[in-house]
Amino acid sequence: QHYYITNNLSHIMAEVREDGPPKKSREDYRKQKELDEARKSGLEPAEQDEFGVDINPHIPQYIKDSPWYLEMDGPTLTHQRTQPETVKTFDDVSRLYQKGLTNKVATKFRKGACTNCGAITHKKIDCLEKPRKVGARWSGKDYAPDELIPVLPNLDFEGKRDRWIGYDTTTHDELLDDFSKVEKVKQQLKAESLNNNERIRQQTESKSDSDPEDEEDVDEYKYTEQANMPGTKFDNKKRQTVRNLRIREDTAKYLINLDANSAHYDPKSRSMRDNPLKDLAHKKPSELSFAGENFVRSTGQVKEIAKLQLFAWDAGERGSNVHLQAEPTKAALLHKEYSKRKDEFKSEVSNSIVDKYGGEEHLKAPPRELLLATTEEYVEYSRTGKIIKGQERVVPKSKYQEDVYVNGHTSVYGSFFQSGKWGYKCCRAVQKQAYCVGAASRSGADTPQLAPAEPKPTSNVDRTRSLIEMHQEKMVDVRKQKKQKTLEDRENPQAREERLKKVLEQLDSKEAAELAEGLDERKRKYNSMAVDKGPTEEEMEAWKLRKHMASDPMSKFTDDKT
Repeated sequence: QHYYITNNLSHIMAEVREDGPPKKSREDYRKQKELDEARKSGLEPAEQDEFGVDINPHIPQYIKDSPWYLEMDGPTLTHQRTQPETVKTFDDVSRLYQKGLTNKVATKFRKGACTNCGAITHKKIDCLEKPRKVGARWSGKDYAPDELIPVLPNLDFEGKRDRWIGYDTTTHDELLDDFSKVEKVKQQLKAESLNNNERIRQQTESKSDSDPEDEEDVDEYKYTEQANMPGTKFDNKKRQTVRNLRIREDTAKYLINLDANSAHYDPKSRSMRDNPLKDLAHKKPSELSFAGENFVRSTGQVKEIAKLQLFAWDAGERGSNVHLQAEPTKAALLHKEYSKRKDEFKSEVSNSIVDKYGGEEHLKAPPRELLLATTEEYVEYSRTGKIIKGQERVVPKSKYQEDVYVNGHTSVYGSFFQSGKWGYKCCRAVQKQAYCVGAASRSGADTPQLAPAEPKPTSNVDRTRSLIEMHQEKMVDVRKQKKQKTLEDRENPQAREERLKKVLEQLDSKEAAELAEGLDERKRKYNSMAVDKGPTEEEMEAWKLRKHMASDPMSKFTDDKT
């Protein structure tokens, strides 16, 4: 048998060799190789397949040659391309398939149907109806219609995972119809409201005895709904509320104290619980602009809420049904009544003790210090007024050194004032770093204005003015001068216009000089524009006239000199 199979195979191979291409000789093989080299170098045209398409001469021979069993005539690459019989075809994802229930309802029970509803397309374990007390198999009535078993299309990888596969787009038309109906009703209501508002406006205009106070009230509450709460921004179109975390002008918490060992700042929650200004011991936390989150939480109504919470916990332990979060009003009323009864009980106890033992006059007596006008603190003074024994008088603390005499002076700088300058009272020198030369430097012709002296003990009314009072009087004079100048400008507007014109000319000349010198406003030095006095009204008005408003759309079409 083995011999027979071997002879049969050799016979088949011999037939294939006879039917296949003839064997090339050595000379033919050499010519074919030279032709291939010429095609690769571009000297000869490339081979073409049965469709007239050029075959790349650089393709290896084992890829170019077709298998013997395909029986190809001539050069071709068809065997390397996808064969039509191997291509899988899939259905389109837009193909619809029926699903739901059929109109076919059974009249008697069928073998293999659901024993609960009587449908033939599922079993009792898969039935979605409510379990009946007596199933359709035994009752013989109320058979449910059969379901449509859809023939699922042949889908590819994406089609199997498409969430809208089998969706009928015509069902969306119902939503569009409903939406169009609602829009029509809204337009009708809007037209009716506009007509009503127009009618009301005409009626109010026709009334001659309208009350001006009512109009003011209407104007006052006209834009109340559009107003925003402080610290929030509400967009009516987007229906979103954006809460500003802090006002931009406020100093950030981490910039209050730049010491690395100060209070810890948590950037995630933007909180600083400890007091960053602990070093300022002479100031109370209530006097500081920011004393930590813990201090803020212990002020205001926080203490009252804490007391209310403790009362609710104590009442719950004693059996009362009180909860601050569930019933805050009830808890507040019970706490108010409890506090009132507690105060009444204390007053009753104190009154009963006074009624029994007496001594009410001692309770109403003033303090002992006020009665005797003395205290138990012993203080002994010398002839010069210095304290020998006892506690010294408390002196207000200050971060500046006081009563420090430098350069031989016997008074501090600022104890003398003359012609708008401060100096030393001992020698009347106005230079702060000058040495004291005594009374010899004083000039008898000058009439110096001394700094406020110590108040005289003879009279409480006749006393020297303080610096605050002097400043207030100076500000009153400045206001009078401004008022007088305003009145003069109203009476003579031409003088004001001439002053304004003069200031504008000065600004033009200054800008022209800076432009000629090539000065850049962004590269000027620090304090290069510092002056001893502030700008006048004419200078401010000239600056406003020359100021460019970036938000003004017509600013580009105006003249720079206007």
